[in-house]
Parts: sequence; C-alpha cells; structure tokens
Amino acid sequence: MRLPRPLRPVLVLCLALSALTPAFAADTYQVLHTYPHDQQAYTQGLIYLDGHLYESTGLKGHSSLRMEDLETGRILQFQDVPDKYFAEGLAAWKSGSNDTLIQLTWQDHIALVYDRSTFRFLRTLPYTCEGWGLTQDGKSLILSDGTATLRFLDPATFRVLRSIQVRDRGQPVTYLNELEYIHGQIYANVWYSDRIARISPATGKVLGWIDLAGLLPQSERSSPGAVLNGIAYDSAHDRLFVTGKLWPKLFEIRIIPEAASGKQQTQGAMPATQAAATRTDSRQ
Repeated sequence: MRLPRPLRPVLVLCLALSALTPAFAADTYQVLHTYPHDQQAYTQGLIYLDGHLYESTGLKGHSSLRMEDLETGRILQFQDVPDKYFAEGLAAWKSGSNDTLIQLTWQDHIALVYDRSTFRFLRTLPYTCEGWGLTQDGKSLILSDGTATLRFLDPATFRVLRSIQVRDRGQPVTYLNELEYIHGQIYANVWYSDRIARISPATGKVLGWIDLAGLLPQSERSSPGAVLNGIAYDSAHDRLFVTGKLWPKLFEIRIIPEAASGKQQTQGAMPATQAAATRTDSRQ
C-alpha cells in the first residue's frame, strides 16, 4: 500500500522527530513463538479471546473484521467493512446474553457493533473524536484518538465518562494508537515507534516502556507504513502477542525487566506480563 501523497510529509516529520528522541530506560523482550500473519492486513485492532485472534484491518476499500487461527494465521471468519469507512481499533464487550465486537472508524465518528459469533452487524455508536485504538477494563471502553488523551466510555452509549492525559515525566505522550488492558494497566502502541507504553488508568502516568526494536527487521517490512501496531493478551494462559501493520509475522513475547535484562536472559524469563505489571500510514 502506498501512502496518500498529501500525508507523506507527515511521515517524514514523524521519522525525523523519532530520530531526535532521547534514549529511554525500557523493558526489553524475548520471543517465545512466531506465528504467520497476513501481510496484506493493515492491523488497527487486535484481541485474543476464547482461543482465537480477532483483528480489525484498515484503509478505505480494504477494511475488514476477521477471526483467525493463531497457529496457522488462517482466516476463519471474515466481514468486509463498507468501502467508505477506514476501520480502526477493536474491543469485545459482553452484556448479559449480548456478546459483541466493537470496531472503531477513523474519522467517521461512529463505531460498528457486531454479534461476535456471527459477525452480523447490529448497530452503530457515535463519538466526536477520531478513533484510533480501543480496549476495555471490564467496566468501560477505553479509546485513543492519536493525541495524549484516553477516553473512558459507556459501552452501551459511547458517552464519555472521564478522560486522562497520558504523560511521561510531565510531558504529554501523543500518537497513542492500538490499546490493550493487561493486569490493571493500559498498554499502548505509539504510532511510528517500536515502543509500547504502560499507562496508569487512574492518572495517565506512564509506568514504564517496552522497547520492541528489532522485533521485525526493516528488511522484512514491505513499506514505510509497516509499523508496529497490535497488542493482544491471552489472560487464561498469560500470553502476550504483538504484530504490526502489513507484517508477515505475529509474535508471542515475554517481557524482560530493564533492570534485570541480563539476568532474565541467562536464568529464564518470567511469565509474559508479570514483570511489566510488578496514522497515515495512510495516516496512522
């Protein structure tokens, strides 16, 4: 996929700014397993639920909702999104007997709600900002819009219940993209970086960083838009999965604490998330 011409200067600026970012202390990672991933999938949202991956892919005319087999990458269920929409983040929400998937759109200010078992479209929900990433904490949906703001939403109406400003040492952290809620923390991809921020849902403070540099070499990335984006967590088995837009692989990783990375690598690592817990492309 090529970047739309008007947005290419944005990419150049983002890359220039990332080059100027000072070094930071961060947790690192160990790859436990590597799985196939559709290299045509422009990953915007990713979740793991009941033994399967669910993925939202973007770009107008190419957006989709998918259920996938982890081991093979095979698409088990597929729903095209209408061409007028650029699909974004994805979250599951269950209320009573209603088991749904909620898929954001980028600039259309609506979320698409589906029945999870059949992918039957049910309804839309309105919101006023851009839609980038989406997750949930069991009580609220949590939405990112590419700024430093995270909004907590009523899952039934999308009414904003509260919001937080994400900051690291007092500075706003912008370009927050795909989200996942893990062990009481919000994990957030930062667009056009190889970092994941761990965020306090109460205060917005960045509790730590995970540096995934080198996870997929540049030689295996098909375009400048093939950036890290996609976090999924298997709570039943404490497994953490990550991938990227247009990536041919999805990785199960274990987090290695920054202060003990050498020790972890030689003595065997902790469970996937235990240590962390103690656009454009055409846009995004």
